[in-house]
Amino acid sequence: MSDKNLIIFDTTLRDGEQSPGASMDIDEKLQIASSLENLNVNVIEAGFPIASKGDFNAVSEISKTISSSTVCGLARALDKDISIAAEALKDAKLPRIHTFIATSPIHMEKKLKMTPKQVIESAVKAVTLAKTFTQDVEFSPEDAGRSELGFLCEVIEAAITAGAKTINIPDTVGYNLPHQFGELIKKIIENVDNSDKAIFSVHCHNDLGLAVANSLSAVINGARQVECTINGLGERAGNAALEEIVMTVRTRKDIFNCDTQIKTKNILQVSRLVSGITGFPVQPNKAIVGKNAFAHESGIHQDGIIKSRETYEIMRAEDIGLVSNSLVLGKHSGRNAFKQRIQDLDIMPENDNEFDALFFKFKDLADKKHEIFDEDLINLVSKIHTNKSSIAFNYMNVSTESGKRPHAHIILDIDGKMTEAKANGDGAVDAAFNAIEKIVGSDSELLLYSVNNITSGTDAQGEVTVRISKNDVVFNGHGADTDIVKASVLALINALNKLKDNPDRALVKQRGI
Repeated sequence: MSDKNLIIFDTTLRDGEQSPGASMDIDEKLQIASSLENLNVNVIEAGFPIASKGDFNAVSEISKTISSSTVCGLARALDKDISIAAEALKDAKLPRIHTFIATSPIHMEKKLKMTPKQVIESAVKAVTLAKTFTQDVEFSPEDAGRSELGFLCEVIEAAITAGAKTINIPDTVGYNLPHQFGELIKKIIENVDNSDKAIFSVHCHNDLGLAVANSLSAVINGARQVECTINGLGERAGNAALEEIVMTVRTRKDIFNCDTQIKTKNILQVSRLVSGITGFPVQPNKAIVGKNAFAHESGIHQDGIIKSRETYEIMRAEDIGLVSNSLVLGKHSGRNAFKQRIQDLDIMPENDNEFDALFFKFKDLADKKHEIFDEDLINLVSKIHTNKSSIAFNYMNVSTESGKRPHAHIILDIDGKMTEAKANGDGAVDAAFNAIEKIVGSDSELLLYSVNNITSGTDAQGEVTVRISKNDVVFNGHGADTDIVKASVLALINALNKLKDNPDRALVKQRGI
């Protein structure tokens, strides 16, 4: 590999899913995997196959679907883990097995109860076994950031000798500082005799808010793969954010002598998709993809931007897919104008059926909204892959009156049969939810109710996320409408459909590097 290439390894579907409540079903994972492939991500870590039947099936289905990106499965340094990962990856055009074992003193003593010699033996055995299934093997010394340098180098050298093509250095608990972590990468490369036989990677967590900074410091010091997630999603405080890594490297070419192959104009679309599916909204001041990332309120800043964009903007909004924040279409717009706009946004569907479905949804929205913004269109694209639901919305009447409890009348289509119920509640949404529960009888618990506006204005679409739980299994639901009560109803129905389709879905356990 040329030193000019920086490999982007996306672990949204594995480590990102470990965010509490962020679990996804297979259809949602396939949708995200396809978007990551279109983003030109080099490696997609699709899951941890041995963790659950759901994880295995997801990795298997993604392996069948993705053709241009490498599909990776995670495995502990155990024979069974590796064999199961290989089975899940058997249909992948470009398969990778990623195996790991802890190397820090505290992990070896307290968790593994293994000696350093045993850890090296296990690492070598795991890499050797993985090589019998694929030539593309990655090895990670878990908790490398707190490991002793001498032993760390010994393990890495043994893993490379055994056949590992990529060596990933994880800061598993987000403990390191940028100068410290960069120096660690430099010392490893210098002290491992066969370091030229492998690509060095980093996987940084954000416990101290330094995941991106640590990753970039590692790149400056010789790392040529960065493991990251969309929106920085991930266990605890999250992982390094893909969009921040990519745009920093591209913006600061004076510092970095490498670049990624990421199609940056797709970044915003993928960010919105992941946010919508997982139910984790992007904070307004989030770098690169936040709503305020390219907003200027200060008069001095506005004056500078008008005179020359470069005065206060170091990158263009267009580079991440935000072409405009102004009205672009309305209810009188035709198919050609609509088609041209979504082509400009680089969100054109792959086939005519999807385009027709998207145009129909656009027309329906245009009847409700005077102004159609780019964000509205991106949101519509994120919803076109919705499967046929066994529980469908049909009718809603919600009334509120001073001095009286809100009342809701709901009609749902349950497998083709119309069923209705009425209920009161503490608010309009609560009343509607109570009526739905009367019809469905799910016995689920509402864990989260969140509302975010997609665009501005009194006629803006409201995007609602609900999170429900039954038998300790969590399901997210999403709905969008100009009527926030209807959006709430659609979100709950979406979650209930997932519960109905996956009643026994195994919990996604906290695991990995």
